Amino acid sequence: MNYPSRVITIAGSAAGGSAGIQADLKTFQELDVYGMSVVTAIVGRHPETYKNVHPQTIEAIEAQFDTAMKQVGTDSLKTGMLFSKDVIETAAELIQDSRIENIVVDPVMVGKLDSKLLEDDAIEALKDSLIPNATIITPNMPEASFLLDGRTIDSIDGLKKAAIDLHQLGANYVLVKGGRLKGPAVDVLYDGKTVTMLEAPRIDTVNTSGAGCTYSAAIAAYLAKGKTVLEAVRLAKSFVTTAIEHGFSYTEKVGPTYHAAERKYGEAHKIKVKKLT
Repeated sequence: MNYPSRVITIAGSAAGGSAGIQADLKTFQELDVYGMSVVTAIVGRHPETYKNVHPQTIEAIEAQFDTAMKQVGTDSLKTGMLFSKDVIETAAELIQDSRIENIVVDPVMVGKLDSKLLEDDAIEALKDSLIPNATIITPNMPEASFLLDGRTIDSIDGLKKAAIDLHQLGANYVLVKGGRLKGPAVDVLYDGKTVTMLEAPRIDTVNTSGAGCTYSAAIAAYLAKGKTVLEAVRLAKSFVTTAIEHGFSYTEKVGPTYHAAERKYGEAHKIKVKKLT
């Protein structure tokens, strides 16, 4: 029997099901990889303050990871919401000790409604402890700005410069996502030598909750299946773009992307890939 590739996510639990480990596990299932999770915090809703974030203990985080590694092992790992300095440093130690080959770090700092998902003293720990272990990091524009000490990023050229400068933090690849720009949905990937732009049409919808989690989870899934980083990013962008195309909402609030969309409807748009340098 050919067993599926294995992926584990270390992230927060989002009660609404659109983001966090819920989005990750749905993505893993759709992409035919065996998904596992380590819950770092339970989030009741997009938190405007810390009162809706319920962190798990370091002991609980370590126990979840140890169980998954001993019972299953993994071919790829992604991190999402880690929330605190202690959790970031713990995750970094677990990753280093396990010698996992494919590491996707989604530096979750800002939620869909600009809610804060990372404590102030955790940013330096993210830079010093976790990002240097990453195969690829996947910041959106506000997160890239935070990592670059508040730099303004408002153009494709700004995405390119941010990716190049963030590469100095130690990750092998940097993907800066341009979801908040006007015009086409452009992301920039940098590997230390080449800047590559990936472009999809801008989809007119507010139902994009969990898109960043889904994107990074899909990258992790494709890396586990043996794809190169560029191909994993291209396929993941196609997956999340299709999920956004068919996003929906049960209420008047911002709704989720639809994780089953690519399986049910096929690829919504071809992703354009262009080398800039």
